[in-house]
Amino acid sequence: MNQNNVYLYVFDTMADWEIGYLIAELNSGRYYRKGLEPSKIVTVGTQKTPVVTMGGLKILPDVALDGCGFENADALILPGGDTWTEGVHDPVLSRAEQCLEKGIIVAAICGATFGLARKGLLDSRPHTSNDLEYLKMICPNYGGEQYYEQAPAVTDGKLITASVTAPLEFSAHVLKALDVFSSKTLEAWYNLYHTQQSHLFYELMNSIQY
Repeated sequence: MNQNNVYLYVFDTMADWEIGYLIAELNSGRYYRKGLEPSKIVTVGTQKTPVVTMGGLKILPDVALDGCGFENADALILPGGDTWTEGVHDPVLSRAEQCLEKGIIVAAICGATFGLARKGLLDSRPHTSNDLEYLKMICPNYGGEQYYEQAPAVTDGKLITASVTAPLEFSAHVLKALDVFSSKTLEAWYNLYHTQQSHLFYELMNSIQY
């Protein structure tokens, strides 16, 4: 895959911490397979005006959604936030549906899964969210209960969903789908941050020598 563009949707109240692990590795490419260039993070907003994240960071989107053709796209990342039950995100949800139809990865965590549920994109494929009963409560038209999985993160083809408590698992699923880490590197990387055992750092370093 590695066409080098990963599109990150940014908006007011965006939960910046949920995508911290992921964008650091994509942008740096420090553990990428040999011969692969780091991914380019392209921030996309509903408009090309500054947004303020949940952590108080101000971000000026690189492009506005209307003018974004998702050129050379590897993935569209949808972080959580406080406004995913509102219509302001309908345009990006429509674009997410188009991305899935084109075989582009769409990865949603936390509140972004509510948006996908409102759009009907979780009605017929395995997925997860923060909690099934809560998802049913805030998205009355949601019809995917039989496909809900009680797991930190779920990959179904090009769709990745994750819970609010699983930014690390979310990142691992996206990195695996993008196929930018070797399997040994991904395992060592995940285990290092998951277990906090220092010896795994050396396993990680050794895994990128080959």
